[in-house]
Amino acid sequence: MAEVQLTGITKRFGGDAALEDVTMTIPDGSFVVLLGPTGAGKTTTLRMVSGLDTADSGSVWIGGRDMAGLTPAQRDVAMVFQQYSLYPHLTVRQNLEFPLKSPVLRTPKSEITRKVAEIAEVLQISHKLDNKATALSGGEMQRVSIGRALVRQPSVYLMDEPLSSLDAKLRADLRIELKSIQADRGATLLYVTHDQIEAMTMATHVGVLDKGRLIQFGPPREIYEQPVNIYAAARLGQPRINILPADVFGGAPSGAHHIGLRPEHIIQGEGEDSTVTRVERLGDQTRLHLTLKSHDLITVTDAHTALQSGDVVKIRPDKPYYFDANGARLT
Repeated sequence: MAEVQLTGITKRFGGDAALEDVTMTIPDGSFVVLLGPTGAGKTTTLRMVSGLDTADSGSVWIGGRDMAGLTPAQRDVAMVFQQYSLYPHLTVRQNLEFPLKSPVLRTPKSEITRKVAEIAEVLQISHKLDNKATALSGGEMQRVSIGRALVRQPSVYLMDEPLSSLDAKLRADLRIELKSIQADRGATLLYVTHDQIEAMTMATHVGVLDKGRLIQFGPPREIYEQPVNIYAAARLGQPRINILPADVFGGAPSGAHHIGLRPEHIIQGEGEDSTVTRVERLGDQTRLHLTLKSHDLITVTDAHTALQSGDVVKIRPDKPYYFDANGARLT
């Protein structure tokens, strides 16, 4: 596999900047997730690496080679699109075999058979191998699309929200399988999603994008625990971080405009009075929706709590983050 380096990548469509001076190193063998809402620049970044689009300025290097002027085929990348990219007239088996039959790869027939069977089992489509692609459900077509990339061993895998059309159970299963395959192969994988659970469970590194700019890059736990601003803090964590006026508890440092509290960083039983507005029982834990001085927030508590709507709970902050008026974190 290969390290990927993006240096000063800028891309504009008309007067709009899709990417603005993005610099990022994707380590060899890493699983990098790009996080951000629609329009943040996630897919555009993938297209820069793949060669499907060309940057207005900046450079992309893969495995120590400058990719300037090279086509997607010459870059040795495998991409999975959000929409299925299958040959409808071919069977599932033929779709999976197709990349391996490239004259460039020259894969032996026995090896093709083995790889197709292995990937089909992982993606739970072994019983569909002789079906035409047009006879599959949307989720099955997306699994075949993922399989077409996984049967190869390119320098880099690029995946654009590949699990978005799958049901919840299959998404959970495939998160485990994708991470396992990536780790076993030592593959370099760049993965786009807006799903923070996918980021937290699969990524070795997360890149947080906002309006074409790279806000923060690092291990998911680092971004969760040490966000550089409110935007990065809100990208990871479920329920989301509570953002309140800095003085709601008192004792805020100079320059603080907001206080940020993860739901698990709220101590109950002492401090300020809050009112329970809703109780969500999730089995392993209970979420409490509270109102504090007209501000809404969420915390977590014991799964078997007896608290009900209307109860008063004293709370105080633990491990708070403070942010200035522009949303930058105060350290």
